[in-house]
Amino acid sequence: MIPSSDRTERRAALIRDAGWADARETPFPGDASTRAYVRLSEGGRSAVLMDAPGAAEAPACPPDADPQARRALGYNARARLAGNSTAAFAAIASALTARGFSAPRVYAADQEAGYLLIEDLGDDLYARLIPQRAHEGRLYAAAIDTLAALYRSTIEAEPEAFGRSWRIQDYDAEALLAETELMLDWYAPFRGGDFKPALRDDWADAWRRAFKVLDAHAPGLVLRDFHAENLIWLPERQAEAQVGLLDFQDALFGHPAYDLISLIEDARRDVKPELARPLTDRFFAAAGLADREAFDAACAVLAAQRNAKILGIFVRLAERDGKARYLDLLPRVARHFVRDIAHPALAEVRALVREAAPGVYAEADT
Repeated sequence: MIPSSDRTERRAALIRDAGWADARETPFPGDASTRAYVRLSEGGRSAVLMDAPGAAEAPACPPDADPQARRALGYNARARLAGNSTAAFAAIASALTARGFSAPRVYAADQEAGYLLIEDLGDDLYARLIPQRAHEGRLYAAAIDTLAALYRSTIEAEPEAFGRSWRIQDYDAEALLAETELMLDWYAPFRGGDFKPALRDDWADAWRRAFKVLDAHAPGLVLRDFHAENLIWLPERQAEAQVGLLDFQDALFGHPAYDLISLIEDARRDVKPELARPLTDRFFAAAGLADREAFDAACAVLAAQRNAKILGIFVRLAERDGKARYLDLLPRVARHFVRDIAHPALAEVRALVREAAPGVYAEADT
């Protein structure tokens, strides 16, 4: 771990050596991560400094770690999160931009100290443009086309940038299951649930059986946080490059429905209900998929899995990290979750939810 005084010196050196010593610095508002961002502005140009202190999060998953070793390392390893790895961000950004996608280009790096100087894609987040300044359907259709193009692309398993490689691993059952358990550990007790320890094995078994529907389709790159707060509209660019991509350092190879669900079951904003089906149809066709029944079942399973995770994360952010504003988002996520687990593929999970976390139904009605 580099002392804070040394990090300060290396930060200044990176900015100076990259030619931004005289730039004005403007911090971005904080988010749910432990990273921080500062915009550098000078003479009509701008860039963004990412500050990702390496010791701020639990270790990432070693490529050869088995499930037992991952559990011993902690949540990041179980869920295969990159944490604050600048190597992950830089390498995946390089792989994406090489294929024509609008990830931020990385201009300079001090990966040991946890700093990247990256392209500034601007402020036109989807969440800010809709509905006053941009048509929701148009922007979401562009996002779907980008997702389909991403699925059709061949992304190497170990991309590299600035002399460091990053292994993109699989979004396996252990990672998916670890995320669902956040609902048990944080949301259920917060809403008065009583998930007896003896039922934890039943929970794992029910989800693992549900995950079998994911085997019907070949995996692709899953960015894991593909929603309106992480997409930037770039209308001056062409095709899939019109959609700027943020927050992809945790990317894994997984089922193509995951990012689709992230988009249309957004935890932070209501997507028009009449858009969900046509957007799903558009993705299914553009991605060149087959077996629509299996795909719809996978959508339901991954939607339930993701929303179980988010329910737990939002309570954890409020109770552990003092970010109470995330509690205001729980009813929307609960509504998504209750609708998702109504699918027949989740019958066993639904029964356990009624027993262990019945408060989610009352939450969904608020």
